[in-house]
Amino acid sequence: MGVQRKNKPGELMGQVSADAESVTWELEATPVFSDLGDFRGPYISGPPGGRFIYLSWGVVEQPGSFEMFRRAKIMFDGIPAEVMAAAQTSGVLVGRLGLTDPKGNPTCAAVRPPLIEWTSAAE
Repeated sequence: MGVQRKNKPGELMGQVSADAESVTWELEATPVFSDLGDFRGPYISGPPGGRFIYLSWGVVEQPGSFEMFRRAKIMFDGIPAEVMAAAQTSGVLVGRLGLTDPKGNPTCAAVRPPLIEWTSAAE
């Protein structure tokens, strides 16, 4: 699994084995100060007010290959306003989520709280 680059489904950052006990990805982004609270960056997709990050699951048959079979949209619209404001000030936004659903399958579809917990470095 890995984080998909905006508009490039075959380009993943931080590709790791899906059986990893825990994973951390650090994405660079630029805060956009608006009524919505927002970030832009090479791994952030979607329009203002509908931004998200793709977490892609796939199969690697040989080195350098990746065939996606599932992905999750980590939605920004579920970030509490106070967390977004603190993150824009601190420069750090942290999302913590489980990588599998209750049945043990890869997390997929739109991911919002309570499936993800958002915090900032200021908290």
